[in-house]
Amino acid sequence: MSQFFKKHTGIIIAITILLTWGSVLWFLLHWEVNFSSPLTYLAMLGMTHLYTGLFITAHDAMHGVVAPGNKKLNTFIGTFCAGLFAYNYYGRLYPKHHLHHRHVATDQDPDYHGGNFFLWFFSFARQYITVVQVLLMAGTYHLLQLWFPMENIILFWMVPAVMATFQLFYFGTYLPHRGEHDQDNRHKSSTQGRNHLWAFISCYFFGYHYEHHDKPYLPWWKLYQEKDRLVKGQQSF
Repeated sequence: MSQFFKKHTGIIIAITILLTWGSVLWFLLHWEVNFSSPLTYLAMLGMTHLYTGLFITAHDAMHGVVAPGNKKLNTFIGTFCAGLFAYNYYGRLYPKHHLHHRHVATDQDPDYHGGNFFLWFFSFARQYITVVQVLLMAGTYHLLQLWFPMENIILFWMVPAVMATFQLFYFGTYLPHRGEHDQDNRHKSSTQGRNHLWAFISCYFFGYHYEHHDKPYLPWWKLYQEKDRLVKGQQSF
């Protein structure tokens, strides 16, 4: 049994995120919203974190590490998770993400922009948000209103997707790639200080961004181990 879990860890974690996202969203769509209760806003933050988990799973699929050895299943999980995140299209994300890795922080990097935070985010959003996505989101919003209260749809389905987009951009693109990097930093990426709890909460360990670019074959849930290895190596000198 332990060998089974070890062999299929990526799939198990992906399914866990998918089921948690779906079940929590289903519960919150039926929940009686109380705008004076802090639980409402904690629930929004929780859904934001789960949306981020969907995208991180799709991202790991782009590196082939959700279901290594089963390319079709890996692509299916990545496509499904990307689609649940505001109808992102995996086939569009995949080549752009690998361009980012090959040409990080250059004019050929679709994720990079030399401007300030807002100009950079606008450039980033323009690369990945399409008119078709907006139309599908709008259509789904009106469809969901047939069964669920409008405020629940907005608070727990729409707003968390927007917040997660900012979260992914800020912690996974802007912070690690902004500014100048040393010439010997071949990945042109910075990294968060070692704090595994904050690294997980902020962006599923993707604040350990140099580590990701250095070893893109590591799934998100192993990045903290690489961080520990590098920190330990620095302390040994």
